[in-house]
Amino acid sequence: MNPEMPADLLAHALAAKGFMPEDEGAFLHRIAHERLSHGPALEIGTYCGKSAIYLGAAAREIGGSVLTIDHHRGSEENQAGWEHHDASLVDDELGLMDTLPVFRRTVARAGLEDQVTAVVGRSTSVATWWRTPVSLLFIDGGHAEVHAQNDYSGFAHWVMAGGALVIHDVLERPEDGGQAPFHVWQRAVGSGCFESRETVGSMRALTRTRGDAGEPVG
Repeated sequence: MNPEMPADLLAHALAAKGFMPEDEGAFLHRIAHERLSHGPALEIGTYCGKSAIYLGAAAREIGGSVLTIDHHRGSEENQAGWEHHDASLVDDELGLMDTLPVFRRTVARAGLEDQVTAVVGRSTSVATWWRTPVSLLFIDGGHAEVHAQNDYSGFAHWVMAGGALVIHDVLERPEDGGQAPFHVWQRAVGSGCFESRETVGSMRALTRTRGDAGEPVG
């Protein structure tokens, strides 16, 4: 039986700013529910906290921790003049995107501050000192090729044996959108360390079937 999102947290997730359909959020919550008893979950790409609520709900239900990395200045597609720009998220003084205050309010209103911890910085910077095995890695950061590949290179090897790698916005056809997440999925499968497991919408989950946390994955 699939665990359902608690009604109170589902309401917060649906109200939060973000780009994740409800069925994909429920899928992420289910995988987190399966994995969080084995170790922490790590999300790359926080934005305003919508997906963190789905992850945090599982942490509240079964115990465990969720860490979420973002520089909070917005991905390329969030900048002025791009399709997903939200002018309400621009810091008036600096003229730069700043999603951190909205994320903090989102998590506080959901009552998940004890479960969800923000790591503020670029994933490449955080990766240089990260040493913690994770039971679930959710890659949903910048969708430019270099950023998506860096997120995989920096953190995929920290997924523990049997752990889950989840990649968002995997689109096989160029006419449907950017290809970088799909290329990351291809790289994971081609490494021989991950086995494709399940797909819901544009979200694909894999299981680490070879190697231990900290070992290269290719």
